[in-house]
Amino acid sequence: MKIEKICVIGLGYIGLPTASLLANRGYQVAGVDVVQETVDIINQGKIHIVEPDLDTFVQSAVNSGNLVANTVACESDIFIIAVPTPFKDNFVPNIDYIISATKGLAPFVKEGNIVILESTSPVGTTDIMEQALKDEGIDTSNIHFAHCPERVLPGKIMHELVNNDRIVGGTTKEATRVTAEFYRSFVSGTVLETDAKTAELAKLTENSFRDVNIAFANELSMISEKFGVDVWNVIDLANRHPRVNILQPGCGVGGHCIAVDPWFIVDAAKGEAKLIKTAREVNDYKSQWAIEKVKNVALEFENKHGRKARVACMGLSFKPDIDDIRESPALSITRALATQSFDILAVEPNLDSFSEFKLVNYKEAAKIADIVVYLVAHKEFLDLDIEDSKEVISFCKLVDRRKVKREK
Repeated sequence: MKIEKICVIGLGYIGLPTASLLANRGYQVAGVDVVQETVDIINQGKIHIVEPDLDTFVQSAVNSGNLVANTVACESDIFIIAVPTPFKDNFVPNIDYIISATKGLAPFVKEGNIVILESTSPVGTTDIMEQALKDEGIDTSNIHFAHCPERVLPGKIMHELVNNDRIVGGTTKEATRVTAEFYRSFVSGTVLETDAKTAELAKLTENSFRDVNIAFANELSMISEKFGVDVWNVIDLANRHPRVNILQPGCGVGGHCIAVDPWFIVDAAKGEAKLIKTAREVNDYKSQWAIEKVKNVALEFENKHGRKARVACMGLSFKPDIDDIRESPALSITRALATQSFDILAVEPNLDSFSEFKLVNYKEAAKIADIVVYLVAHKEFLDLDIEDSKEVISFCKLVDRRKVKREK
């Protein structure tokens, strides 16, 4: 099957890197996004998100004429859907964006096309996509549907899109074969073939595994504080065991994957995912625990000095050195503290501006704050000298911890 034209629906953290990569590999790529501003920015050869090397890829792709963005789809050989998959109230998965994007393909999809879902999704979503097109009156008997979940780490997306192994699961064996053949044209990692439901569950399993292990570290950090023990030292010592590898605790868990995907399993498993559910609850609770810890320190300051504390919230993104705030526990903590009438200094060096808070330069915030709260281990924070008179609370492990007071 000769593939020349590719349509990528959703130009966010996965869709835009994928579209620009494929365009630089010589494919004619149509990028689709519902936000006109995003489309306009990309067609200027610029980017609307922060990701290392992405700007170079997009500029090259647009200048070559191989990448053009629009708000509607077009006829293509392959359609890749990379739209958000959030959850509704009570942690019920929301695949409305996927269904909407799929139905939008109805005027353009034709026999022999491949329709790929890259969005992390509940088990069975790829089959639901096919049914959605059938409901639009499309004969899908000769259209190939497959799931190939993204497996990239923000900050390393352009490298990992090519070098990571990929899982491809089709709704038929032929769909799996032709889709895997396509990914092998630009992926240097191993392309693993399976069925759609297995691919869907495998991705959810990866993120749930991470969530469970982070929950252990977060719970350990709260236990350590109860005992008056340094959790970082406990983990360093325990990890000297040859078969122990405890992760680092934080102020919760964020991002579009780990903080969301385990709920897809919990919802579908109907009571069987007890450990996965508990891990999600522990990680969500860690953020509430962090809020209470900061509030208690701030109230002690107020009682001692007779005024509200100036609290520097260092970092708003969900992980170090990126601008992604999706499901960010740091942002949730900052929001919660702002409702408590504290004088909040919001710091995020990876964002130029933010609608909810006036961002403060990290050096200035560290200088004027009464309480410095490290929420994210951004590299900019490593060399900060904090006056001994200031209260410092750290919910993350910076590389150089000599200048940071750890959780007490």
